[in-house]
Amino acid sequence: MAVCARLCGVGQARGCRRRQQRKGPAEAAGAAAESEPDTDPEEERIEGVPVMARPVGACGASGHGGAGDPGAGLAAGGAGSPVSTCPQPPQPPARCSLLELPPELLVEIFASLPGTDLPSLAQVCTKFRRILNTDTIWRRRCREGINPRVKSGRFMKILPDYEHMEYRDVYTCLLHRYRHILGLWQPDIGPYGGLLNVVVDGLFIIGWMYLPPHDPHVDDPMRFKPLFRIHLMERKSATVECMYGHKGPHNGHIQIVKKDEFSTKCNQTDHHRMSGGRQEEFRTWLREEWGRTLEDIFHEHMQELILMKFIYTSQYDNCLTYRRIYLPPTRPDDLIKPGLFKGTYGSHGLEIVMLSFHGKCAKGTKITGDPNIPAGQQTVEIDLMHRIQLPDVENLRNFNELSRIILEVREQVRQEQQQQQPEGQEEGPGQAPPSARECPPEPPAYQKPEQPAPAPSWGAEGGGGTEKGLEASGDGPPAAPEPAPSEGGQPFVLPAGVISRNEDYPRTCRMCFYGTGLIAGHGFTSPERTPGVFILFDEDRFGFIWLELKSFSLYSRIKATFQNAEPPSPEAFDEMLKNIQALTT
Repeated sequence: MAVCARLCGVGQARGCRRRQQRKGPAEAAGAAAESEPDTDPEEERIEGVPVMARPVGACGASGHGGAGDPGAGLAAGGAGSPVSTCPQPPQPPARCSLLELPPELLVEIFASLPGTDLPSLAQVCTKFRRILNTDTIWRRRCREGINPRVKSGRFMKILPDYEHMEYRDVYTCLLHRYRHILGLWQPDIGPYGGLLNVVVDGLFIIGWMYLPPHDPHVDDPMRFKPLFRIHLMERKSATVECMYGHKGPHNGHIQIVKKDEFSTKCNQTDHHRMSGGRQEEFRTWLREEWGRTLEDIFHEHMQELILMKFIYTSQYDNCLTYRRIYLPPTRPDDLIKPGLFKGTYGSHGLEIVMLSFHGKCAKGTKITGDPNIPAGQQTVEIDLMHRIQLPDVENLRNFNELSRIILEVREQVRQEQQQQQPEGQEEGPGQAPPSARECPPEPPAYQKPEQPAPAPSWGAEGGGGTEKGLEASGDGPPAAPEPAPSEGGQPFVLPAGVISRNEDYPRTCRMCFYGTGLIAGHGFTSPERTPGVFILFDEDRFGFIWLELKSFSLYSRIKATFQNAEPPSPEAFDEMLKNIQALTT
């Protein structure tokens, strides 16, 4: 067939063996004379490898020639040679080589192999090398998992002509070469951090910076803008372009520093400048970042924070270093599905937080940060062993009542940690008690109440909770009977005096837990963990009341789909958390 000759030369170019078997001796000889000689020693070596057996006749000989084949006897001894009909000893079954498979079958086999194996396969023999030039194989390699389109609608106006682009060049020069930068990354922008998602979009590799919605609309979808893109302007040469600024794509550079780290550099930073100078650049940045003008922001401290962020971040000019981050692994007993959330942080606006579960506790790690608590730090920690039953709505409006409940739980946690401390061992600085090895204890921020606390009325599970399969410690007082929540959840309202950037918070909650929140002075000075309460509203929203700050943060899930972001193991995810925290400590 035509594809046979085109792919591997075993058709018209070298004489297809299957056709010769169907021809007579004269036709076969003529075809062999017209075909070029097969002198590839590698192919001869591969042909000797047994792959599949042919059927064996009744006498043990092959039905396609051999001692038991009458045709074979005539061919060996001539027309007058007698043919022996005596039973012959069983002969080894004749076998065909991998090279005798139809070319279209070899294409299917090769297309199912990992792309990293194909270069080695091309070195086996000439025939394999010819088949691997088939664009069908490389098209499948490109489309598997990333589905590139011939033309991407988002870049239709600036896309070069890809009508004659070969998929082998796309794979080898673009997708394979830059495969290590696909996934989620955190840029090193001092305390501010960020979230970069590198994806394949059409025949481009694009780095999208994900930005929270404008403050305080935490439930709005994420915003995103491109920082760089990579594509093939010509065959066998990938082009990196910086997309920062407002003058269109321009020359850039990407360097893979080491495993799980790469850097970008803009070679034409003049494209980032505006004709109106820094004032015009600041006004444009403010509209994009906050969706408002500076005159609309009346709070003086907030104006200072905004101006500080603009000065700090604009000096990088898209010359950044990125470190890989993973999405948290999911376990069957998790309270809710872990992932990325948008959260309100007062004058700092909205920030991105990663919620992950670690046995008896949960952690909220900042992916974007601010000068007080930088990116990489654990903004909240939730003690899943100490569940809190909030009072009714009327009593919940009283901040002092909520404060009393939280401080009682805090004192109970402290006593449990002391009881589990080994005898003769004093807790030194930086040394966590055994019960808090998974979640570090908070330093003392409140004094123990002078009067004995009344009997707990918060309905906490006191370390003996079994919600969602949590283990019971049995060290606390007996848990008070928990009232069955209504079908819509427990009514919830913020206590009087608690500040919230977003008044559109849910009015029912599913459950609450004791937790701690990290606070610090400007420049991450004097950090300490202070008590608070974690409120779970539903699968996609939760909140945290900062007791000392009398402030409320509302978090909403980021529902974007991220590829190439799963950790290779739970240990790799934990190591990633430690690394990004150490960078800002």
